[in-house]
Amino acid sequence: MILAPSILAADFGRLAEEIARAERGGAGLVHVDVMDGHFVPNLSVGAPVVKAVRKATKLPIDVHLMIENADRYIDAFVDAGADWVSVHVEALPHLQASIAHLRARGCRPGVAINPATPLASLEEILPELDYVLIMSVNPGFGGQLFMPASLDKIRRLAGQVRKRGLETLIEVDGGVDLSNARSLLEAGAEVLVAGSAVFSQGDAEAGARRLLEACL
Repeated sequence: MILAPSILAADFGRLAEEIARAERGGAGLVHVDVMDGHFVPNLSVGAPVVKAVRKATKLPIDVHLMIENADRYIDAFVDAGADWVSVHVEALPHLQASIAHLRARGCRPGVAINPATPLASLEEILPELDYVLIMSVNPGFGGQLFMPASLDKIRRLAGQVRKRGLETLIEVDGGVDLSNARSLLEAGAEVLVAGSAVFSQGDAEAGARRLLEACL
């Protein structure tokens, strides 16, 4: 299991320290949520923040692009230091081209799907992906409650990955906490994105460690 703390819930005034604490707690990725106020009803961060995160850690940076016209900005995030980049199936008309471009830039490409988006939307692109990001809340805001129906979606996707003999990882983002982390792994998830569960108590090292221990 890979824990990917979402800096959306971190104290940006102490961002480097927050990331370092999460890393000491066992984080394997740093997750950066990018929102444009159009595709989702909120604004967050851009490529300069990814560049700052790159200076603060040697962990891979996992950038989730919740934006329209993501193709225009992919290179800026890769140049800033992104290692994993996920784009939304709902937002890109030429998804295969976007995934091919990410791989050509040396990134691990992924596709994110919203709660109401069927897994059928991934049928053709799945073999080309390093990971699928299952949204277990409607994207746009941190701190939302986990949608239990996501567990079945994860199970079904994991079954498809096995049946097709793929190595595609399943990442989950939204409401991940101590109460559901183990269930998510048992359903087939391998990467858990967590914001509030890691950062909200003021000790990201302890928050990350507790979450990892809950998965044992």
